[in-house]
Amino acid sequence: MRTGTLARREILRVGMASLALAGTSGHAAATSGYDAVVSPLDRAGLPPGRRFGTLGTAFAAAPRPATRPFRIWLARGVFEEQLVLEAPDVHLIGEDRTGTRLRFTAASGQIAPDGRYWGTFRTPTLKVTAPGFHATNLTIENGFDGIAEMRKTGSRLMSDAPAGPQAVALMLAGNSDRARLDRVDLHSHQDTFFPDTGSVLLRDCLVSGSYDFIFGAGLARFDACEIRSRLRPDPMQGTGYIAAPSTLSDHPAGLVFDRCRLTHEPGVPARSVYLGRPWRPSKTFPDGQYGNPEAIGMAAFLDCWMGAHIAPAGWTEMWFTDQAGDSRHMLQPEEVRFSEFRNRGPGAAGTRRGCEMSAARARWLRLRAS
Repeated sequence: MRTGTLARREILRVGMASLALAGTSGHAAATSGYDAVVSPLDRAGLPPGRRFGTLGTAFAAAPRPATRPFRIWLARGVFEEQLVLEAPDVHLIGEDRTGTRLRFTAASGQIAPDGRYWGTFRTPTLKVTAPGFHATNLTIENGFDGIAEMRKTGSRLMSDAPAGPQAVALMLAGNSDRARLDRVDLHSHQDTFFPDTGSVLLRDCLVSGSYDFIFGAGLARFDACEIRSRLRPDPMQGTGYIAAPSTLSDHPAGLVFDRCRLTHEPGVPARSVYLGRPWRPSKTFPDGQYGNPEAIGMAAFLDCWMGAHIAPAGWTEMWFTDQAGDSRHMLQPEEVRFSEFRNRGPGAAGTRRGCEMSAARARWLRLRAS
């Protein structure tokens, strides 16, 4: 991934703004130089004439096409909005990493206002469909309480069927590319982060979930991030899964975890969470609809620390619909591109089903995913 001149300038400007904020009192100093300031309250010191009450209205003000990054500063608070960003080169800078929160509540198996199931792809709190998106120092979460729902007797949302508990926090789709997240927390339970197209770099981020919570066909590099597994009390699905890549065969890299820490919440059993399983989504062909044979998922864990919750086998299988119509055909880890390099910690031991990567291959992959 190439950050480009604009991205380097943006990183410098964000750093200078942070230094100014550290040495200056008042929100005027914190928000100087921004194209939009989003605050639900008319707080003293905000620049007049540039304030928006919602992030959605600020997104609507972003120019298309863009000649430079459109920089939006978000105040501390909870922004209860479901958002689609279609403008390019929008950069979000939060006032407080955990106190600036974008949140929406929707799960695949719940009924949406239009009377239909939400379905997985309509649940994201934020869906980005344009290139050049950056986010810094904030939280994006899907507020669906999977724990409470799964503890209900006879809950119909306790499966991974289409009418299930899938609840996406952030989705990168359409023309999304060259995205970047710095010090961003992504929270949900199932299907938290969905980078399905283009490339994205995450640095010093936290992604939490329990079940396929990082999935998709895009190129995503996680640099020094925390990957936190959450408790899944569903007795029918006691295991957890981190990655579910659907990388196409002509893409050499997919989900790359570099120098990350794999942690867990209290109550997650030891040896119960797999590093990943291969997702082969269905596609319509002239002779029918079935799992796309070009989806040969790619995931790699490089120099990561792994807690005791990681299963000794590392990787496991996942079902898909084959050309004959068998909807429970199992795709095995050995049939895709799963690998590890020099991982450590109690969860790094075991007889793995993925491949051990060479040092040369790890160096190449780091360059390819940069």
